[in-house]
Amino acid sequence: MQEWLKKYFELLSMPEKLRNCGVLGMNARNYFVISKHNKRSLYPLVDDKVQTKKLANSIDINTPHMIGVIEHQYEVKNLLQIVAGHDEFVIKPAHGSQGKGVLVIKHYENNEFVTTSGKKLTFNDVYQHISNLLSGLYSLGGQYDVALIEELVHFSDVFKSFSYQGIPDVRLIIYKGFPIMSMTRLATKESDGRANLHQGAVGVGLSMNSGKAVQAVLHNVPITHHPDTGVDLMTLQVPFWREHLMIGAQAYEMTGLGYLGADIVLDKERGPMMLELNARPGLAVQIANGRGLKEAIKNVDKYYPRGLTAEQRVDFVLNNHF
Repeated sequence: MQEWLKKYFELLSMPEKLRNCGVLGMNARNYFVISKHNKRSLYPLVDDKVQTKKLANSIDINTPHMIGVIEHQYEVKNLLQIVAGHDEFVIKPAHGSQGKGVLVIKHYENNEFVTTSGKKLTFNDVYQHISNLLSGLYSLGGQYDVALIEELVHFSDVFKSFSYQGIPDVRLIIYKGFPIMSMTRLATKESDGRANLHQGAVGVGLSMNSGKAVQAVLHNVPITHHPDTGVDLMTLQVPFWREHLMIGAQAYEMTGLGYLGADIVLDKERGPMMLELNARPGLAVQIANGRGLKEAIKNVDKYYPRGLTAEQRVDFVLNNHF
């Protein structure tokens, strides 16, 4: 059989293979999970990062401190006054997704801003970035947006050789209040220091019982070592794992969403901190773990107890293997 014809038949059989592996596709996620367990009236609680942060702080979920908010174009000129006393900070769209529009400033002096990758920006560069952000360039649906300015996270030294320049994070998938699947996303040179798989970051699937690495992928292809640092990714274990899971479990009670994603970072001083929540989390976590979400969801429906507190749900996840 010619090689191209062989590949053609392999592609035709791919959907069936994925179904047999329990992979949750986008249509199934949207129709049978999200629409069933996430009321649309609750979406603003997670789609607006400012609202999410205030809500999290009201129930003592740890988040990066908010420095300020820019809501209107005429306020952009006040940036230096807003960040006065803060040598480093992050600017992000309140309604952004997939890391788009996030600008990380590591240092600024005499109207010169330096990013984590060492790129130098003028005040006009940053001014234009915020103006584009406010106009909705990076927001969901292109709607007018708000610029959120918050403190820069200093990630734990435990990740020092596992990530290239940028801050790694942990993505948790929460179903009915139970963390059911997770991965850590590690920045690379290709991803420009961003922990975003679509931009070339590494995804490492994590054991729900321990936070230990189970598999790693780059552009959906399995790997064992970080492409830039060379570290063995299978030696990674996320510390304070229970605290990570607690943030995810509390996010369920905070929002009322039955299916959501929680992005968490580990600060060297303040410990695990919630960055943001997502009512429509992506499905790449399945690739990072080498297994599908369907089985995990079915296990919760069939075997997991009801009426537990957030702490009890986390303990159940830590002490049971499915």
